[in-house]
Amino acid sequence: MAAGSSKLAIYAAIGGNLVIAIMKFVAAAFTGSSAMLSEGIHSLVDTGNGGLLLLGIRRSKQPADAAHPFGHGKELYFWSLIVAVLIFGVGGGISTYEGILHMLHPAPLQDPTWSYVVLGLAVIFEGIVFVIALREFQKQIEKGENLWQAVKSSKDPSTFTVLFEDAAALLGLLAAFTGVFLSHYLALPLLDGAASVVIGLILGMAAAFLAYESKGLLIGEGADPKTLEDIRTLAQSDPGVARILNPLTMHFGPDTVLLTMDVQFQQKLSAAEVETAVDRLEKAIRQRDPRIKHIYIEAGAISSSGRDSAAPG
Repeated sequence: MAAGSSKLAIYAAIGGNLVIAIMKFVAAAFTGSSAMLSEGIHSLVDTGNGGLLLLGIRRSKQPADAAHPFGHGKELYFWSLIVAVLIFGVGGGISTYEGILHMLHPAPLQDPTWSYVVLGLAVIFEGIVFVIALREFQKQIEKGENLWQAVKSSKDPSTFTVLFEDAAALLGLLAAFTGVFLSHYLALPLLDGAASVVIGLILGMAAAFLAYESKGLLIGEGADPKTLEDIRTLAQSDPGVARILNPLTMHFGPDTVLLTMDVQFQQKLSAAEVETAVDRLEKAIRQRDPRIKHIYIEAGAISSSGRDSAAPG
């Protein structure tokens, strides 16, 4: 799925999180709840993160130039990593700090009605955004894959980042509701601070996973095994090809893949016929998978002694 097609989920997340953040801050002001304040910070961070993902998508579409001959596709991976850092440092860090501060100096909650109303509305908004993000992500799930496998194999972090943010938000709302309810019902304001710490831990775990996935993409991940097998099968079916060696790939963005491949051609082929076969292979591979935009083939032939002889590709 193209990165641009994930914009619907991002726009929905930005709009929903901004409204939710305002409501949570209002509730925190009226009730003095630490958990509600942490949730407000969480939603505000998620709003900014959506903007950074849109920035990453826009910058990743810049055309190739002399300094970046393979394009700017990895911009999306960089900004996804920044989003993970912000979730961890700002969202998780401040929530944990606020919770610990509230536990050290607990203050009784005011009327929690505001908190319950806001949390109920937030669950509705976040639920809608989560469903939109899930539907967008399901468009890139291959047949036979489950959701977790699709996240691990995805090369478009913009979709699964929004999905994990929304999942963390729903878990955070559950923690906030539990903290507010128990704090008020048991008259233990300490529990409200504990809920804020739990929210911080949830954000920290989500951020750690997103950072790990973004790091892998930024360093350079190859195409999935099925794509590699399709390339090998397609190349091997060409009548001029004797053997395929070492097909190597790397994603420079969700829709930009580099392919290098050692191809040993039949001994009977002339240099001109090898060149024609290389052009034929490149065209067939691009038709099969349009994401493979850069192809480098090292051409060789099988000599009469059975030993390989290389020819420039």
